[in-house]
Amino acid sequence: MNNSLLKKTFPLIILALMLIISAGIRAEASADYEKVFREKFAGTKGCMVIYSLNDDTCLMYNPVQCKTRYSPCSTFKIFNSLTALETGVHKDENSILKYDGSPQMFDSWKKDHTMATAIRDSVVWYYQKTAEMIGEKRMQEYLDKADYGNRDISAGITKFWLGSSLLISAAEQVDFLTKLCRDQLPFGKHATDTVKKIMILSSDKDFQLAGKTGSSYKNGKWVLGWFVGFVKKDNKTWVFAANITGDDNCDGKRAKAISIGVLKDLGILPEGFVLK
Repeated sequence: MNNSLLKKTFPLIILALMLIISAGIRAEASADYEKVFREKFAGTKGCMVIYSLNDDTCLMYNPVQCKTRYSPCSTFKIFNSLTALETGVHKDENSILKYDGSPQMFDSWKKDHTMATAIRDSVVWYYQKTAEMIGEKRMQEYLDKADYGNRDISAGITKFWLGSSLLISAAEQVDFLTKLCRDQLPFGKHATDTVKKIMILSSDKDFQLAGKTGSSYKNGKWVLGWFVGFVKKDNKTWVFAANITGDDNCDGKRAKAISIGVLKDLGILPEGFVLK
């Protein structure tokens, strides 16, 4: 499927709400997949999209929220990394930026970082410096080429993805990650292969889980949490995106826990899987 065809067909899949379980998900789970979503998201305002790249089938929980745009928060580190590699701002995942000693929210941020460690520890300052090095002109160019969310960087080159002007929906996150997995984004193979590698959270001979969290912190409260990524198992690939919203206790860590629970119960991740 070429890029233009994918761009036309994927939104149609989303809009049609094709709530079909793909081949490879356990039969006993597929009979009651909506119950799985309800149980895992119980007491939480959230949504999730799971898309099978092998047979173009899609699951969607809470479709209205799935199509509502929110700040991508730290899930934007995926796009930021791709653009940095494509433009030569960073050579590879080992590119180091020096910590300048400024106050930081977490101790893990108070040191020099490579791209690989910065995406792992979700280091905001590393990606703010990276965005400055890319510059507004090139950042806008690649956002437009990739058709990423609302493509709005008007809040400024170091802030636009942090609870600000750039917005994207869970459905659009899945569209973007589908193109990443199929090498259909406006980035070369080095950039896409590197980013897919540094997104890996867990893998063995049977499966691979790659993903990125994102969180929005306002007035001392965690009000938005994301977990997006993909799973490869048995020569099949699923792309997913989930977000949760609320007055507090809604962050990427919680979104990740809910998402992993869904993926396990649907048989996409192994039943005994534990993310360390």
